[in-house]
Amino acid sequence: MSRQEQDALSRTALGVFRLNGQFLAVSEKLAEPAGLTAAWWQVLGAVLPEPLPVAGIARVMGITRQSVQRIADLLVREGLAAYEPNPAHRRAKLLTPTETGRAAIDRIGPGHAELAALLARELGGQEAFDETVRVLERLSGALEAVSARYADPETS
Repeated sequence: MSRQEQDALSRTALGVFRLNGQFLAVSEKLAEPAGLTAAWWQVLGAVLPEPLPVAGIARVMGITRQSVQRIADLLVREGLAAYEPNPAHRRAKLLTPTETGRAAIDRIGPGHAELAALLARELGGQEAFDETVRVLERLSGALEAVSARYADPETS
């Protein structure tokens, strides 16, 4: 690895860590009026399209199953989500949002839309915003591929 590549990796990692902190801070502010935390919003958002098992949510979000399990149990206790039987796996129940959970997510919508518009404008328009998304998705895919090879040196 060249010094230039190492510097690019370090700058990328620091930038992503900073972005993560920034997204978490703004997400907390957006979620607060709905009675949610950023983490609750994240887990509920993962199951809006379809119910998922905790392990599936963790894979999508890139965090540990234990973290998702803790949040899922809190969401169920608060009446924002429910567990339902999983026809594919008897023990791995599916998490699904309740109507109360969907209503909470809906309350975030106006702030979310405003933030999206502000970011698009700050980035130079929708085309620039879309390019930013493509670059981040490409980086994520590349890191996933590299991580898989790094974890198993036999495949390198």
